[in-house]
Formats: sequence, structure tokens, C-alpha cells
Amino acid sequence: MARLYEERDARRGRDATFRWFTEEIGELAKAMRTGDRANLEHEFGDVLAWLTSLANLEGVDLAAAVARYAATCPRCSDAPCDCPFP
Repeated sequence: MARLYEERDARRGRDATFRWFTEEIGELAKAMRTGDRANLEHEFGDVLAWLTSLANLEGVDLAAAVARYAATCPRCSDAPCDCPFP
């Protein structure tokens, strides 16, 4: 994603990129309501792409960020999660 969009994302800036990300979340919500599988896959991809762009702008390594969920729940340390809340 950085190779494809880093310069463009930097010009757009963090705030505008975040607004695009939230718009894509709204489109994902709509796709989930309609049940259109092809559109659902498309919107999940868009949300992931914009999340990745935001992480790049913030200098966050998403692989490292998600690693805390790799083996056990970070709250209760169980796998599968056994937390008493959603």
C-alpha cells in the first residue's frame, strides 16, 4: 500500500484520509445490510486499504499491531476468548 499510495496519502493528509476511511466503513455497513456478497467483499477490501493508508501515515506497522491477537485474547489470555463481555 505504501508503494502505491504513500505520496498521495501524504498530500491528502491524515484528517482527510481518516474521513475517507469512515466513509468506507459506512459503505461496508450498507453492503452488510443488503447482503450483496460481491459488494461486501469489495467494501471489506476498501476498508482494509484505507485502514492501511492511515497506519502508514501514522508510522504504525499493522502486522505488529495485530500480532497481539495472534495466539490468545489480549484481555483474558484464552483461546478461544472467554471474556465476560462482548
